[in-house]
Amino acid sequence: MSDFENKVYIITGGGTGVGRSISLKLAERGAKVIINYRKSKKEAMEVTEKITEYGRVALPFKADVAIEKEVSEMISHVIKEFGRIDGLVNNASITTQIAMNDLESATDEIWDSLYEVNVKGMFHCIKAVVPFMKKQGSGAIVNLGSVAGTTGIGSSIPYAATKAAIHNMTRSLAIALSPHIRVNCISPGAIDTRWWSGNKDKMYELVGNLPLQLISSPDDIAEAVLFQLTQASVTGQVFTIDNGQTL
Repeated sequence: MSDFENKVYIITGGGTGVGRSISLKLAERGAKVIINYRKSKKEAMEVTEKITEYGRVALPFKADVAIEKEVSEMISHVIKEFGRIDGLVNNASITTQIAMNDLESATDEIWDSLYEVNVKGMFHCIKAVVPFMKKQGSGAIVNLGSVAGTTGIGSSIPYAATKAAIHNMTRSLAIALSPHIRVNCISPGAIDTRWWSGNKDKMYELVGNLPLQLISSPDDIAEAVLFQLTQASVTGQVFTIDNGQTL
């Protein structure tokens, strides 16, 4: 029996990119998967269908993580449906492409929207699942950060700042929620997802000299997330998966 058999996992932004890979890999290993989405209904439905086709359980659920009430409703629904939550993968994130030296374009509105989703959105989800995980006496949370949060270089300054906040919030929460709930973070370098379609040149420019001469696939990141969900001795860690980009 796999570590994931019949366990219940919520993946925010679970219909596209890395979230899609995480949802599929968890389901393949026997987990029950809640695929949260905000705008990508079509993609979330496609992933759900794919999972149900191979006899596993998937539930698509629309909620904007930036709105605490919608997050609470999602968690209540999951508890009503499955009775437990074993893990949360905070994958939902937004960005905007702004040249690093273009401070004028980093408006208040952009700062607020990125912070609302990327940082507070993750916190809303964690806050909502914690009471149930505490009651069970176990739970694992994985947040998706970025090397932008370490290097300061990314699609925009506000984006890099939100990712640095996620890395630090992971450490704070790992301490706050121990011993029963583990909190970790994956910090990917460049990943080949739809974010970069039409911006491939910028991606290669940003990553610079890659020792492994590879761009990670969503599956590479998903495997690392599964590792953090199951490793009982790992908490408060930010794992960098970047093909050597930050060396």
